Amino acid sequence: MTPSPDTHAESHRLGIAAGLLAVALSGCASMAPPHATPPPPVPDHWLGYVAADASGANAAELSWQAYFRDPVLQRLIETALVNNRDLRVAALRAEEARAAFRIQRADQFPGFGIDAQSARARVPGDLSATGQSVVAGEYRAEVGLSSWELDLWGRVRNLKESALQSWLATDAGRRAAELALIGQVGDGYLGLRELDERVALARRTVQTREESYRIFSRRHEVGATSKLELTQVQTLLTQAQALLAQLELARAHQLHALGQLLGTHPGALPEATPFDETLMLAELTPGLPSAVLASRPDVAAAEHLLRGANANIGAARAAFFPRIALTGSWGSASAELDGLFESGSRTWTFIPTLSLPIFDGGRLRASLALTEARRHIAVAEYEKTVQTAFREIADALAARRWLAEQLQIAQTTLEAQSERTRLAQLRYDAGSATYLEVLDAQRDLLAAEQQLVQARRAVLSSQVALYTTLGGGSAAPSSNQ
Repeated sequence: MTPSPDTHAESHRLGIAAGLLAVALSGCASMAPPHATPPPPVPDHWLGYVAADASGANAAELSWQAYFRDPVLQRLIETALVNNRDLRVAALRAEEARAAFRIQRADQFPGFGIDAQSARARVPGDLSATGQSVVAGEYRAEVGLSSWELDLWGRVRNLKESALQSWLATDAGRRAAELALIGQVGDGYLGLRELDERVALARRTVQTREESYRIFSRRHEVGATSKLELTQVQTLLTQAQALLAQLELARAHQLHALGQLLGTHPGALPEATPFDETLMLAELTPGLPSAVLASRPDVAAAEHLLRGANANIGAARAAFFPRIALTGSWGSASAELDGLFESGSRTWTFIPTLSLPIFDGGRLRASLALTEARRHIAVAEYEKTVQTAFREIADALAARRWLAEQLQIAQTTLEAQSERTRLAQLRYDAGSATYLEVLDAQRDLLAAEQQLVQARRAVLSSQVALYTTLGGGSAAPSSNQ
């Protein structure tokens, strides 16, 4: 049987469609500039850091569970990771960006749909070829191809790449938010422990001075001491009471702030105990700046945004070239519903379209200039992020070194103030000094005790800051981040 001319024409059209489909699926050119990570605008070593001064674990390979050894703090961090609202928003932002990427990715593939319709119409006699009015019906059932762009120049692919990089950047931002939250909870817990210890010191001081005031009141009543010395003892007591009230208020505020970080009440906390650095935190060592900066999630997010800016340039460049889109359908049509799927009712359409901009008032050139400007912005923001990260790490390293020295000085100061107070009391008891000398010594002793606790907390806080600035846990194989 000899094929009809219609069959030949149909085969030819289907061959063209298959050829275009093969071209589209075999790959397309990308007009995006190649990605090149800008060289970090920072020194290749940490300022003021001597490698021989410290040894310890790599923060990026150390999970937060291994770094924060205090079981109470571990419980608080776990609670915060589940309940913190800012972190929840960051996670939802990442889900939002992921959905946007999937929408953009879908544009790479043809979309098919089933369409069924029926229609009846009356044609007046003066418009009919027979001169008589006609009532006609039409029934259709088709599988249709929506307008699908053959991505010959990479426009759609670059838009997909841009959406992908935006998603990855948002997800890196979520990881940065997790790490920041871990550091905030750790520092908040240390602040609460500090205030607990300072409150305990202040309470003991108040109790001691209340007893001294009681003794001096009795001595004044019997004329064994002067009114001046009694008022000096009372002044010392009221100063301790005022300090205790201030510390209690500060502790309440600290507890409320910690509760906000956790997203719930912290629950029962253990009784105040002195700080123990060795039980709470592991020793850390920084690596080379290039490796450390690459492990930070905020730097990774900035680089993803830079990659996305490159992809947007590729999409803007591709807009200057012809855009080819395919629309078609295949199915069955009949004037009667009973004959919709009978032999000879097959119908199809194939509509390739080509569009090429000729004059748009400079819109495309302006769009390309816009994407290039945004890429320059992304480069500058990436470099700024690297510089900020370098400074934070350098600050944390300097804080660890100099705060440790301040802690030693505070310990020496407390020892000296304790001895001074003991000697002043002996001199007063021997009658060779006034009580004002004892008053000054006790006041300075209380300040030295408070400063020692603050210095110890500052050292631990610098360790927490060092862990987070070094990208703690970013490369840990079993991290819960």
